[in-house]
Amino acid sequence: MAEDGAGNKAMDGETVDGETVNGGAPNGNGADDWSAIESLPRQKLEELFASDPDRLDRLCVDVAGMHFDWSKTHLTPDAVAAFEALAGRRDLAGRRDAMFASAHINVTEDRPVEHTAERYEGAPGAVAAAKKYHERMRTLIDAIEAGALGDIRYVLHTGIGGSALGPNLLVDALGRDASRYEVAIVANVDGVGMQDVFDRFDPHATLLVVASKTFTTTETILNAESAVQWMQEAGVEDPYGRVVALTASPDKAIEWGVDETRVLPFGEGVGGRYSLWSSIGFPAAIKLGWAAFEELLEGAAEMDRHFRLTALHQNAPALAGFADVYYTQVRRAETRATFAYDERLRLLPPYLQQLEMESNGKSVTVSGEPLTRPSTAITWGGVGTEAQHAVFQLLHQGTHLVPVEFVAVIEAGDDLNPEHHRQLLLNAFAQGAALMKGKHVDDPARSYPGDRPTSTVLLDVLDPRTLGALIAFYEHRVFVAGTLLQINSFDQFGVELGKEMAKAAAKGGGEFDPSTTDLIRRAGLD
Repeated sequence: MAEDGAGNKAMDGETVDGETVNGGAPNGNGADDWSAIESLPRQKLEELFASDPDRLDRLCVDVAGMHFDWSKTHLTPDAVAAFEALAGRRDLAGRRDAMFASAHINVTEDRPVEHTAERYEGAPGAVAAAKKYHERMRTLIDAIEAGALGDIRYVLHTGIGGSALGPNLLVDALGRDASRYEVAIVANVDGVGMQDVFDRFDPHATLLVVASKTFTTTETILNAESAVQWMQEAGVEDPYGRVVALTASPDKAIEWGVDETRVLPFGEGVGGRYSLWSSIGFPAAIKLGWAAFEELLEGAAEMDRHFRLTALHQNAPALAGFADVYYTQVRRAETRATFAYDERLRLLPPYLQQLEMESNGKSVTVSGEPLTRPSTAITWGGVGTEAQHAVFQLLHQGTHLVPVEFVAVIEAGDDLNPEHHRQLLLNAFAQGAALMKGKHVDDPARSYPGDRPTSTVLLDVLDPRTLGALIAFYEHRVFVAGTLLQINSFDQFGVELGKEMAKAAAKGGGEFDPSTTDLIRRAGLD
């Protein structure tokens, strides 16, 4: 029979030696599992500070050049202890070890989960394969820089989902001062995006990068075909000689026309939204330089080690996951917002949307039973300070409870008057204080209820190492929340149905409802 606590080897609801773990409901979401968490006292944030002089120390963590502060959330020592107990029953430690050991924890696809091996933290075989693939990528970049593919000054990267969001975040955040190459990352099948790049780039000096795990993604392949046609029409002698493929299906890339020497593979165990550490990170590596890419990997590895080796009550991804699950399960918060108070991190919110909602937006448990509790919150956000003049009205005075996370950087990213960055940081910190404190006056239209939870992630600097650690933190945070809810965070079948129906419609097939049929007709697509 499974043990209680950190040594538990089975998840609630699973059968061990003929008995059901915890005696709970078959899907592991029985009331007994959550009773300690749901029965926690609901004190206000200001009361929590007043009653616990050590609150700040308890709920702050410093790791990898970042300071994490959850003191303005409703987490308490009792809440953390209750979540630690739930993590024991869910065997978080065992599942974490299994992930790093390349066990097939992605049960619905019968695959390992090996993105940590891409930063050399994982099973020896997976780490060795990642190093081999990275060396292949470095060799190709060296050859490109040496002029083996001609005069390359532009890089056009086509991919979608994780094949675009991660690389785009890296290039936008870290590549603003890099003059090596001009990089454009196009995801949308809308031709306007490609046309914009064609208008700016010289086809005779452009490298086309096609990123697709399966090398069958409709939008990506269509964009790539249009780019090749653009080169051909401009008189480029050998357009396919300027193509690099990033894929886990190298045979399909070769079949499409890419020379084998310019195919950069990665493993099947690397999921799309976790793939920027693999060859999918090629545009960042070529834009920023190989040394920067290695620093990115090492920063992520530092967070990996922290996640593996640190007790849960001092563990940054664990505490973040506990807070996320607390607000969805106990306070029934339906959304969570992240605001980057740094223009260089403007693409962090959309990156997190895919990472969090594609990972934990599920309605079944790992055992295939209905999830009887809310899944992940809807992720959204923006950039401070402009968001303060747009959406913060709802955060301060609206009827929705929205946990907010602020992400800021101590060192400025510009050479302007220091007052710019001073005002930026002061606004970030003041917003968190205002959401907690509120303001109570006789005029209800001018009153603020307060007691609105916020967390803060404060980076010392924004560089490859720290950004790598930050992204890895969010990955592990998602894993913690998914494990507590018994969700498989590593499949994404929900994205397939609409794509399948679009393909059927493109072939003139498929049966649609009257509204959809009418829209297709009105657009002249029938």
